[in-house]
Amino acid sequence: MTTFEGSYLGATDKISAAAIMECKICWTPYDPADGDDYRQVPPGTPFFALPDDWSCPNCDAPKEQFLVQDDPGSDATQEAADIDERTAKLVTDFHEVWHAKMRDVPLVNKMLHVEAVGFQMHEGRPLGVLISPWFMNLIMLPAKGEDWSDLRAGAKEDLTFPSGTYEFIHNTREMVGGYKACSLFSPMGEFKTQMQATDVARAVMAALFDEGNVAETDRSADIRATREAELEAIAEAEAARDDQAIDPTPTRRAVITGGLAQPDEEQA
Repeated sequence: MTTFEGSYLGATDKISAAAIMECKICWTPYDPADGDDYRQVPPGTPFFALPDDWSCPNCDAPKEQFLVQDDPGSDATQEAADIDERTAKLVTDFHEVWHAKMRDVPLVNKMLHVEAVGFQMHEGRPLGVLISPWFMNLIMLPAKGEDWSDLRAGAKEDLTFPSGTYEFIHNTREMVGGYKACSLFSPMGEFKTQMQATDVARAVMAALFDEGNVAETDRSADIRATREAELEAIAEAEAARDDQAIDPTPTRRAVITGGLAQPDEEQA
């Protein structure tokens, strides 16, 4: 049960749409699932969406004098807010990469933009798909209070999900801090619209937790082979392009990581 001291007083940021409120004068409850027949408020109406002139149907106390009796949706609401805040920083970070380093790279798909899709909590950590004009990656962020700032860029780690084991690469960004990324698509030339890319991203999130997608082969080996093939294709494209098209010219790894690798790491 979630409560806060004092009366409601219009504190909509402290309650969810599922909050059950009660009058502190006569203890009459308001349950969103029931609504209010007396004022013809339909079932499913959150307390904070009641008309400004709504009052207690029993003693006529104003809604500002109601207290939280129970709020089963508060944890989910806070979790969603935390994910939104974290993914907003992720998107901002990669918007900066796009404008600073990637806009003129021939391999980018300018029909696309940076977007976080399908993020949810997995074992206490935000997990979802990040779409950009040059890659689509599965991204895992640290749990609240967990410090990943010491992750070594380029280090690899195999993480297991119901559908199999996948290779993630460690990295850090200024706003997001440390994160882990699994390459899904790079480059992104096969996508014709942003909607097509987001549909694929949502399908990836659904398939990730489907045990029916477990392959009989070694998943991590398959992923590693796919990434090596992608790197080879990008290397061939770079070799064919005009050396004067971009300054500085990004390395293969810079394209894959969005220009995040440090110069000494790129040559490792």
